[in-house]
Amino acid sequence: MKAGVLYSGGKDSSLAAILLGTYYEVELNTFVFDPLRQIPSVEAAAGALGYPLKKRVFRQGMIEEMANLVITKGYPNDAINAIHRAAVESLAAEYDVVGDGTRFDDRVPMLPRDAVQSLMSRTGCSYVRPLLGIPRREVDRLADQLLVVNYGETGTITNGDYEAELRDAIRARGLDPAPLFPSHHEQSLVVGRKNN
Repeated sequence: MKAGVLYSGGKDSSLAAILLGTYYEVELNTFVFDPLRQIPSVEAAAGALGYPLKKRVFRQGMIEEMANLVITKGYPNDAINAIHRAAVESLAAEYDVVGDGTRFDDRVPMLPRDAVQSLMSRTGCSYVRPLLGIPRREVDRLADQLLVVNYGETGTITNGDYEAELRDAIRARGLDPAPLFPSHHEQSLVVGRKNN
């Protein structure tokens, strides 16, 4: 059975894919707003894991709506959660099993229990989050054992995280996105898989 896994190229979604790959035929899915956006670093990360990758495009106009939401609220959480929900909903229309790398101590992106139950009831999919019970320090320990990972602040790592395109959309309006997003937000990009 296939599992469509939301994939940024980072350590969390990579570990989720590895764990789900034990039980399912994993297909990685990276969402972008701009259909012309190239994602070579995410493609390389997927290649390092050995799973096929599909680039998906959000509906036209969504980036503007989400940038408006960040600017109006003054923080990105609601927009990133809405983007994540749209990605999960999209995959649920195609896959019987949808997975992602949200972990125990994540606040964003995170679908609450009632949204997950609604999704599964409406679509018939199983939404699986294999890292949900695992805190970050254990995710970091697993990543260190299994993966070769580059780390850096948002904007210095070119992964498939939603935040980069949101920042670009806000910047395109002549605004500085820095005050709207948490400072020193670390991103990761998988560049290899360790031979254990």
